[in-house]
Amino acid sequence: MDSAAKPTKSAGYTSGITRVTVIGAGTMGVNIALNLACAGVTACLSDVSGTQLATASENARANAAFLLAQGLISENIEEVLGRIVYRPQLGPALEQAQLVIEAIPEKLSLKLALFAELDRLCPPEVILASNTSTFLPSALAANLIDSGRAARFLVLHYWNPAHLIPLVEIVPHPLVGSNVLVPINQLLDRCGKCSVVLRQEIPGFIGNRLAFALQREAMDLLAKGVASAEEIDLVVRAGFGRRLPVTGIFTTADLGGLDVYLAVCESLYPDLCASREAPAELRRLVEAGQLGVKTGSGWQSYSTEAIRALRESLAAELVHRARLDHEASRPAAD
Repeated sequence: MDSAAKPTKSAGYTSGITRVTVIGAGTMGVNIALNLACAGVTACLSDVSGTQLATASENARANAAFLLAQGLISENIEEVLGRIVYRPQLGPALEQAQLVIEAIPEKLSLKLALFAELDRLCPPEVILASNTSTFLPSALAANLIDSGRAARFLVLHYWNPAHLIPLVEIVPHPLVGSNVLVPINQLLDRCGKCSVVLRQEIPGFIGNRLAFALQREAMDLLAKGVASAEEIDLVVRAGFGRRLPVTGIFTTADLGGLDVYLAVCESLYPDLCASREAPAELRRLVEAGQLGVKTGSGWQSYSTEAIRALRESLAAELVHRARLDHEASRPAAD
């Protein structure tokens, strides 16, 4: 990535990105499209399944109504929803697109086939992006024929639910320069997103690497019998988890004093879990069909009422944080 290159305007982007095609109308795809539409961007949502597109239309309406009820948008939802166009055929879905975001299932073979087709169908100035949380852009762009396409190829890793969580991790292909990153950042800023551009490709990006480091230690503590899953979750919720939305990782350490953190690191690091294998108990649960909330049991058991309460509690917290972001983004009064 040419981080030192001066920003330039590419053909077709002098007024910014205003037309985006999202391919894959599942949970991520529909909420990415909704987020774009809320920002005044025309979003074309495409899927090979007409049934999935119909479901996506219902979900977009329900989520737009939710945003309006929570005061997170003020525009009439019919105007917002009018900016989402549904197209089952790929060719028509790509017409006039300046950016194409892939949001299909996490199977490399499917993604490679789709990007090969997009490479064939899209004009050379179109930016191609993947919402993957798994694959590196250099791997996804490996089979592209257009010699210049890799320089307009990146990962845009939205977090679920994409219409409420502000983070988008931008992982550029190593050949991508600021002529692509500038309009992408401008678009995400317009959509109210907090974007972070990774300076190099790395599996798991930033968010998942941090999250799964914590998961590994938590599962190891459970396997050792130190505490129950419920108790470990309580330590996070009632303890350091309270600080993270405000101070993150490094500011937390600065507040605590780096001399203290150095001493803790020297004492604790040798005893932390460093396993390179997935936990045996996690594998056993998956093989037994205990997949978490969607099956009613995982590390813990969930009744229908418990699932409803959990989802409502999470939604309330996300809305609370979104309102704080919304207030912070308003221009200061004269």
